[in-house]
Amino acid sequence: METLGGKFENLVQEAMRCSRIDSVVTEQNVYQEGDENVLPLLHKIIETLALPGSGISGFGHLKELLEKAKAGRSCLLFVEHYSNLDLSAFHYFLGKEPDPGKDIAKALVAIAGIKLNEENPVVAAFTGAHTRLVIYPSRSLAHLDPVKERAEIVRSNGINRAAMKALTDIKVKGKLILVFPSGTRYRPWDPSTKKGVREIDSYVKTFDYMCMVAINGELLHIRQGDMMDDFTEEDVIRFTAGPVQSCTEFRNAARAKAEAAGIEDKKQAVVDTIMETLEEMHIAGEAERQKLLSS
Repeated sequence: METLGGKFENLVQEAMRCSRIDSVVTEQNVYQEGDENVLPLLHKIIETLALPGSGISGFGHLKELLEKAKAGRSCLLFVEHYSNLDLSAFHYFLGKEPDPGKDIAKALVAIAGIKLNEENPVVAAFTGAHTRLVIYPSRSLAHLDPVKERAEIVRSNGINRAAMKALTDIKVKGKLILVFPSGTRYRPWDPSTKKGVREIDSYVKTFDYMCMVAINGELLHIRQGDMMDDFTEEDVIRFTAGPVQSCTEFRNAARAKAEAAGIEDKKQAVVDTIMETLEEMHIAGEAERQKLLSS
């Protein structure tokens, strides 16, 4: 296997040269438009690695969600997360679908953690290709010392307030807010990375409609260490979009099920239901993908 840094060194270097991402996030720049100079470079990586049969199942559901968004309803996409190429691949395959595939891709706004902008210039270049709303995740906040890092905690609060204010504005303007409910990429050596983040419940509570998307196949095998050391692989990659659901109905059903089971943390129960549904979709999607591979 070749690493990302080895196989695509020239494209990665060009992406870094072209990138205009803000390397420091402030309350004034939490909403960041995707860099159209970088995105085609990432699409070249996807095009090189994705085998015939790759694409999107359930495209009609995404079309329905976009129609609701254009009608002024707030809409969420909950997507599985395995690598830093997930969003680029989803964007690429949406562009290969018939109308309104490209419009769906343009409507995506990803919720992104602050470290994607600030910690690694390569990751930042990849991240900057996509329109996103930057937040300070609870996972990052958990590691801050409340005494020694008080200034950073104050900064995180300001960034998150600004992000929520921006979200309130854009979510009813034809956008599809894309969220990775695990809050991080799945690492096979750390099962906790497939557990949903409790704060996701607040998104479900404040949005109108939602759609879940499972991912099967891997173009990039995550490894411990730098993203450039991740292994690349040519593979059939499939995105499976589930039906559009009312956020209120989904949340009420998840909370009622938790109540019946004697579960006290209803917020976590809602997120756990999302992750369980995605896992079911993933298993079903893998069975379909294997049929494509065998044929």
